[in-house]
Amino acid sequence: MAHKGQNRMAWLGVAVGVLLLVTAAVTAAGWRGDAGSSTASTPSDSVLSHVHGLGVNPADGQLYVATHHGVFRLSGAQATRVGNGRQDTMGFTVTGPDEFLASGHPAPGEDGPRHLGLIRSTDAGRTWQSLSLAGQADFHLLRFSRGVVYGLDSTSGALMASSDRVSWQTRSTVEAYDLAIDPHRPDTLLATTEQGMRRSTDGGRTWEPAGGPPAVLLHWSPRELVAVTADGTLVRSVDGAATWSSTAGRAPGAPVALTVHENVVYLATEEGRVLRSADAGATWQPMMP
Repeated sequence: MAHKGQNRMAWLGVAVGVLLLVTAAVTAAGWRGDAGSSTASTPSDSVLSHVHGLGVNPADGQLYVATHHGVFRLSGAQATRVGNGRQDTMGFTVTGPDEFLASGHPAPGEDGPRHLGLIRSTDAGRTWQSLSLAGQADFHLLRFSRGVVYGLDSTSGALMASSDRVSWQTRSTVEAYDLAIDPHRPDTLLATTEQGMRRSTDGGRTWEPAGGPPAVLLHWSPRELVAVTADGTLVRSVDGAATWSSTAGRAPGAPVALTVHENVVYLATEEGRVLRSADAGATWQPMMP
């Protein structure tokens, strides 16, 4: 039987297929490009591929990109690998200035268990320390709110939670593509699933239909919820997902990761592009040439 993580990736493939069809005209007009293009001379240290997560570091205001080959910092239209780590960084979240949490797999040839469990960096990704569940959990999603860390373990489909990053509780199993946590109430979660959005108000122990648009990606900031739907439309909610309104924006390409910082929307696509929009998706600027 397929693991939950495999089901999640299969659903992503379907969603990406829909988005590619919807955005074909845009792609032909200029978004299509070689995912290996870069201004740097060493592709392995500058090319973004298999992007899994995005986050803005409050310490420097720069965007950090978690990929299949480590974590990169985007600055000055160039991606630079942070530190020497080349681990497959699956789950990724920024929890404070220069502090990141992540999960995934060691780089090829590295010693250690095949699942990293929860790892932490306190120097903006230059070095990493193992905190818990090494060899046991492979978190494909990590989310953080008010001291609580949630992780969706691809090996079991379990949604797990921790307040000390060492001991964990299994709350439920959920086949989610994305998760968002209320920044004011960490027991309130939204999940995007094949059956539509689902909501939990008890820390992920139980779930109920949340209604709303067929969202794929979510980001919950203190001001609003932003979502990308299955057809690439950007929508927002200012009342905790009770109601939604469409923006003038549409996601270019096939989006795989989303974050929002100070009203700027950042989006990564399946093709390896990272873009930003300061007008709710009406226009997009590539962050790398």
